[in-house]
This record gives sequence, structure tokens and C-alpha cells, in this order.
Amino acid sequence: MVSADYLLTGARVFSEGRIKTADIAVSGGRIVKAPPPAFSPQVFDLSGTLVLPAFADVHVHFREPGFERKETIASGCAAAAAGGYADVCTMPNLDPVPDSPETLRPQLDAIDLSATVRVHPFGAITRGQRGGELADFAGLAPFVAGFSDDGHGVQDAGLMREAMEAARERGRPIVAHCEVNSLVPAGGCVHDGPRAQTLGLVGIPSASEWRMLERDLELVRETRCRYHACHLSTRESVALIRAAKRDGLPVTCETAPHYLALSDADIVDEGRFKMNPPVREEADRKALLEGFIDGTVDCLATDHAPHTAAEKSRGLRGSAFGIVGLETAFPVVYTRLVETGDMALEDLVDRLAVRPRRLFGGTACSFRDGDAADLVAVETGAPFVVDPSGFLSKGRATPFAGWTVSARVVLSMCDGLLTYSAPRQGRR
Repeated sequence: MVSADYLLTGARVFSEGRIKTADIAVSGGRIVKAPPPAFSPQVFDLSGTLVLPAFADVHVHFREPGFERKETIASGCAAAAAGGYADVCTMPNLDPVPDSPETLRPQLDAIDLSATVRVHPFGAITRGQRGGELADFAGLAPFVAGFSDDGHGVQDAGLMREAMEAARERGRPIVAHCEVNSLVPAGGCVHDGPRAQTLGLVGIPSASEWRMLERDLELVRETRCRYHACHLSTRESVALIRAAKRDGLPVTCETAPHYLALSDADIVDEGRFKMNPPVREEADRKALLEGFIDGTVDCLATDHAPHTAAEKSRGLRGSAFGIVGLETAFPVVYTRLVETGDMALEDLVDRLAVRPRRLFGGTACSFRDGDAADLVAVETGAPFVVDPSGFLSKGRATPFAGWTVSARVVLSMCDGLLTYSAPRQGRR
């Protein structure tokens, strides 16, 4: 695809910690301070909007190859663009599992054919994500952002040590799903707390997450491998990461909007509230929020995990684990944290655009001359109701359906390509 010329006028641009009103010229995929003589732009009036560096998500599931009924590279990228994202990292629970260059190739081909944002695949840690033997780290490393068995915790500590050593040698992070299988009871579908008892459901204890994280951090101490912990949900996990960073270990972590905005008291017996790990108690939510605000938690990741309507229609007991999140992440977190004054916009941009890119060596747009035009324009102060029927993702299951939020994406660009635009609803 060839990028066109654009002129974005009257926007409030967030650059280097300050907001200033400016026009943005885009040519050849780059931001240009002095447009070339043949500059012939399409003009967008963005007066009243806030223009930010495009976001990056280090944890999504685009389901292709193997599960295209749930999502495809094309539909996942459309959802990402609608959420303001220009970079996403895709998890390897696919068919075939990308555990070698040969099994990664179908995904790379689909990305080459269909991606409209930058898609960075993760390779598997173990063959087939079965936890028995290591994947082909040497063969995969040139093509992947890191190694993950997301959806499966690596149960064998010796094998995880080998994985960390292999990843360190090849300059890639281990991206870990922390879950001790023996601590997850059969039929577990929500947090093991009062709400599970009220609903008569089997609960999943917090220790199933933090016990494996605790083990992994000791292995990091031995191997000095770069290590990223996925979808933190417990207060104990936040404390472990905080201590590890204080000790100088090379660790990062993420949480998701649902862990910041919900507790188990909010769930009802519908599939759109079923995710792994589950949302936990209010004390966990508060600890995650504190860690997100103070920077202990590095990234906001969505764990965007679409399923078919049938797979999410069987209540908490019978539905598949996973919800969608790309199209609601910024509106929910901006409304809950920035609008309330709990978090500075600069810090939210850091967690959404700056730090996530460090995982795979990218940099966020700073709106300097020559920067890649990776940007998102958001409209604030124009409340709207989250309506999943309008999502561009094939998935519709979100716990935020019906929520009133105060920010929405109206335009996205990736490498100067217009990847999303929507009608304006109002101006502040």
C-alpha cells in the first residue's frame, strides 16, 4: 500500500509531555514540517480532538491461522486500528502452533497479505505449546518478538530455565502466562472469592498465578533473561514484580483494562465476564491500579481474545475463556483514570504507546520532523455508550457493553496510512 498526503488541522497534539494546537502534515508515511512542493493532501479537520502517538498492544489473539471463525488478521487489524493501535503482538495459540520457522510461515504469509497495522508474532516456548520440549528458538528468533506459551503455564521449572537461557542467548524475552495447573480446580471459571460462593461456581485461587510468577522470578535471577509477565491479576503479583524491579531484575509486566476497572463483585453469570485469569477482589484491583499508576506495571495490554457468539453464550460455566478489548481499552481507561484525575495523560500514553514498544524494540511517534506517522486522534468530552454490535472485531464479548465512556477514537494512522476514521460526535 502507498501512503497518501494528509493535512490534519487544528488538533491538540500531545508531544513530549505537552499539549499544543498544531497542524500535522504527513507525506511519504512521515510527519513533515516542510511539505514537499508536490504536496497534495487530503485534509482532516481535527479541531477539538487530542492527537496522541498510536498505541501498541503486546498481547492479542488474532486466531489466524487455524481459528478464522473467531478472528482473522484482517478483522483483528481493523479492530486494532479502531482502538488507536499501530502495533500489536500476536500470541501463538494457533493451528499450526508457531514453534518452528515452517509452522510460523502460514502466519507470516497471512500478515503479509492482510495486515493494516504492524503485527509482531510471538513464537511458542514449547513444541505445540504442550510443555514437553523447547520450540526451535534459533530458527524462530529472527522472525518473532519473543517467546510465549500464552494460555499455558510452563509447569516444568527445568524446562523454563532452559527456555530462559535460550531466549537470552538470542536477545528475545520470555513472555509468560503464569498459571500453576495443579492449583486450578476442575471447572474453575471465576475468582475464588465471595462472589464465586454466591453464584455457586468453582473458583480459581490467586496463588495459581503468583506462585508461578514467584518461581519464574527466581529463574530470572539465575539466568538474567528478559522476562515479561502477562495479564497480572493479583496483588501478590504486583508486590513480586515491584520487589524484582527493586532488585534490578530485567522484568516487565502488563495488566488489562478489565483488571483495573472491575472486581469480582461486578461479574454476572454471562460469558462476557469469563476470562483467564479472572477478575479478582477489590483489594487486587486497587493494588493493580496503584502499580499501573506508579509504573510498576509497565503496559496496558488488552489480551484481546475473540470467540464466536456460540462459544460465549453458555454462561460462566460453559463459555470459552476470553473477551475482546482492542476497541474499548482507551475509552475505558481514559474515562476511569484520566478524566477522574487519578492518572496523568502523559503516564497513560507511556503505558499505552511508549513502554509496550520497548518489548520489541520500537519507538513511539514524538511528532518530530521525519517521524513515522503513527498516530491516533481521540475525541474527549463526548460521552457514548459501548455497543459491541458496532465492533470491527469478529468478537463481541466485552464486560463493558452498555458502559458510558467519555473518549472515542476518530482517526488512526500507521506509517502514514489512514487505517481508521469515524464521524465526529461532538467537541469539547
